[in-house]
Amino acid sequence: MSEEKISEALNIEYEPSVKEITIIDKKELQKIKREKRENLLHSDFETARQNIKDMIHTGMEAIDGIMKVAIAGDSPRAYEVASLLLKTISDINKDLIDIHKKTNDAEKEKITNINTTNNSIYVGSTTDLQNILNKSRSQNKDLDDENTQDD
Repeated sequence: MSEEKISEALNIEYEPSVKEITIIDKKELQKIKREKRENLLHSDFETARQNIKDMIHTGMEAIDGIMKVAIAGDSPRAYEVASLLLKTISDINKDLIDIHKKTNDAEKEKITNINTTNNSIYVGSTTDLQNILNKSRSQNKDLDDENTQDD
């Protein structure tokens, strides 16, 4: 009621704010966190992959340039730089393959972390349980055989 008086005094419209509260259970919260991690993993993988590809492309252009300098100048140092650049590009290519392996390992880890626990409870005596599990040694075997013979 006081909010309405205040809004009338200020010549503004009163709009009561109602906050919607949602209750999320523990499993739902874990699912949301897992999905967020998966999205981050995918996003980071794509970013790293694109950065590595850009470095490879830039390195290949640099190799072309340094090879032209090495051929034109016939300098041993230019060939040494070209050799180091080739090795660096080769290492970056290996890093690209490693990032794929690591992402696949993370995906497999995601799959193996899903645990399901089923608790079964048996209410009965141990004799009844043994009769159910091992019918050949069952004490009720004699009774069952007699019932089938009478029919």
